[in-house]
Amino acid sequence: MRGTNQSSVSEFLLLGLSRQPQQQQLVFVLFLIMYLVTVLGNLLIVLAISTDSHLHTPMYFFLSNLSFVDVCFSSTTVPKMLTNHILGSHSISFSGCLTQMYFLCVFANMDSFLLAVMAYDRFVAICHPLHYTTKMTCQLCALLVTGSWVIANLNVLLHTLLMARLSFWTNQSSVSEFLLLGLSRQPQQQQLLFVLFLSMYLVTVLGNLLIVLAISTDSRLHTPMYFFLSNLSFVDICFSSTTVPKTLANHILGSHSISFSGCLMQMYFLCVFADMDNFLLAVMAYDRFIAICHPLHYTTKMTHQLCALLVTGSWVLAHMNGLLHTLLLARLSFCADNVIPYFFCDMNGLLKLSCSDTQLNELMLLTEAALIMIAPFVCILASYVHISCAVLRVPSTRGRWKAFSTCGSHLAVVSLFYGTIIALYFNPSSSQSAEEDIAATVMYTVVTPMLNPFIYSLRNRDLKGALGKVFVKKTFSV
Repeated sequence: MRGTNQSSVSEFLLLGLSRQPQQQQLVFVLFLIMYLVTVLGNLLIVLAISTDSHLHTPMYFFLSNLSFVDVCFSSTTVPKMLTNHILGSHSISFSGCLTQMYFLCVFANMDSFLLAVMAYDRFVAICHPLHYTTKMTCQLCALLVTGSWVIANLNVLLHTLLMARLSFWTNQSSVSEFLLLGLSRQPQQQQLLFVLFLSMYLVTVLGNLLIVLAISTDSRLHTPMYFFLSNLSFVDICFSSTTVPKTLANHILGSHSISFSGCLMQMYFLCVFADMDNFLLAVMAYDRFIAICHPLHYTTKMTHQLCALLVTGSWVLAHMNGLLHTLLLARLSFCADNVIPYFFCDMNGLLKLSCSDTQLNELMLLTEAALIMIAPFVCILASYVHISCAVLRVPSTRGRWKAFSTCGSHLAVVSLFYGTIIALYFNPSSSQSAEEDIAATVMYTVVTPMLNPFIYSLRNRDLKGALGKVFVKKTFSV
């Protein structure tokens, strides 16, 4: 059913700096020159730091990030203003305004965080010069920058979602909450499902936290492969925590409702962490490809900087993808039906409930979202084709088994992750029942994150040894 009698604001007008025609040309030239100087100057700093090995220090690493952020900060507002002047327009779309506000706040926050990080770097360098290299490690620098990006995005996402929910229209009757039907409406099954979900969630959190703890405390596991694995375990905890606690809370409270903003927030983080799982599996496949096909160059290729860049880039792409779909969805109207036949806010389910035109959302799902899922999968397949060819060239059977055994756990996780995605999103809807859809969503959001720690720990002697040390330390400390 389509909404009627709706008068909504679809764009805003930016008045600019001056309404005087004689001043506009001067303002245009002035802003164009300042923007070009900003971009050129900061890009030259980034280029100089990246190409000169003498500048590969924490201070210049933070400076290069600050220069990159400054380029993005200026690019958020000035190009739109210059374009409007050339076109003789003052308009900006609703979604464009939200997007501009989002990135403006993100880069402003990043400037603030990076200046604080650079002050801490100078404090350590001047007040603790003998311990500078041990304190300001590559891992800490990458963590500080990554943490700044994550906090900046989370902070601004909250304000953007709250802004997107405000009304800029009249005579509108819209849905303020949705109903999550959950897994079963049968009272005799709900208690069993509650206990089952609670148990799986606790196992997921405990198992993945133990892997993160074991990797962080055992110096032998401070390698790229285990660095990516610890990130994957952290993402799996967040992935399950996006949906399961809400399901458990609704059961305890005897409720099925979730607010509009809460639903958008849940969908956003579900999209982000699903993308991160996808990216990290591709990065881990690339790591195994380098380790097996180019073992002599492994340490020079898989550097700390590259590992940090791959993970940071994955986070940024995941947040941008999740933000895109969330902002597009926040613009839709939901007029009547508000029942979602899942235990979480699924994007496809929300699009079916909307009474607005969803063609743009569906187009983005078919192109951009599909590309983000398919491209890493293709990279994984290409990596394993090269790995298989390299393993088959090993003369001894024992050598082949040893080389391929390092990929067994990763292959199992890849099969489980992409198998459930294919079952859920790529099967024709007419060929599967509602029960099969629910089973696929449970496998995708709950079971897979729970099984990952077992798959990696049971097939990995080093990780089992590190986990044993963790348990021994805990036992003696008690």
